[in-house]
Amino acid sequence: MAQAPETAEFGEWPLKRLMTEVVGTGVKSAEDMTREQATDAMERILAGEPDHTTLGAFWLANRWKHNNSEELAAYADVIAEGVVYAEPDADPVDCGANYDGKGDTAILGAAAGIVAAGAGTPVVVHSGDRVPTQKQDAYKHVLDELGIRTELVPVESAEMVDETGFGFYYQPEFAPLIHALWERRDQMGVRTFVNTVETIANPAKADVHLGSFYHLAFAKKITDTFAKMESQSPHRVVMFQGMEGYDDIRPGYTKVGEWTDGEFTDFEIETPEYGMDFEYEDLEVDPDDVAGDSARLTEEIVASEREDHFADAVALNAAFRIYAREDADDLDEGLEMARESIASGAAEAVLDDLRAF
Repeated sequence: MAQAPETAEFGEWPLKRLMTEVVGTGVKSAEDMTREQATDAMERILAGEPDHTTLGAFWLANRWKHNNSEELAAYADVIAEGVVYAEPDADPVDCGANYDGKGDTAILGAAAGIVAAGAGTPVVVHSGDRVPTQKQDAYKHVLDELGIRTELVPVESAEMVDETGFGFYYQPEFAPLIHALWERRDQMGVRTFVNTVETIANPAKADVHLGSFYHLAFAKKITDTFAKMESQSPHRVVMFQGMEGYDDIRPGYTKVGEWTDGEFTDFEIETPEYGMDFEYEDLEVDPDDVAGDSARLTEEIVASEREDHFADAVALNAAFRIYAREDADDLDEGLEMARESIASGAAEAVLDDLRAF
């Protein structure tokens, strides 16, 4: 079981001092932390050392000033010390979606990951359960609705990847120290930097990460974070503008960011050119049953029972996973592979294997 850092290992920067001297001094005078300071802060947070008021103030001050990649890398490296890793033999794509979920549009990532797996691209997804602040439906809840086991210990998650091509890692099991912050995060009422760094915990130690962003500058910040992390060094990161902050690409004109072996590039695509010729609203589902509707759509799409905009969106999202792992040279080839995965029955076979696992 992962252990919180020992009190004796704390440095010279309790959160109250950081508030007074560095991050909490005002909009114009607040400064970024050094790696040493951010490391000390995160170690104390995971150990439950800060006073609750001080912790809330620190989180809010970080939100106001915006964390840079050095700080995020330090936070992520400390978190990594408490992560229970389980690396599958397969070399999957790690999909990091916001853990606090979606509330308007279908969660397409489960279907997209299953379709990609059917095409030969192993995929890993991970989430918690009703994570603050939104506490909405996430990967876990869609998979639960599909009858797939989710409350797995990490070694079981790795076995799921190797046996089916698709695997789910459950945050309370692979990152218990982050899960222990649930109540404090819930009391904040706004997202904190924990919402950012938990999505890149990478419990399968994948060499490729796929994520999403609202603005390209955030994608660059995340790739810079990966570059500065000491606990992991993925070969490739692909990010796109997602719906509701999730790893489902939004319809229309969108930016894509790629980081490969330290080199960052970006480009634009028009999703209608890849079959997504519709609007955001066309992907909305019942807000009271996002997980249930998403599961039903997943079943129908992988069984070739739908040829509508939802099926087109899943195919393109699967293509991105295939392309991210470089199993296809471009999105066009990835889209062909995704559609063949559905048409051949390979995707439906993956779903059957997941239910039997």
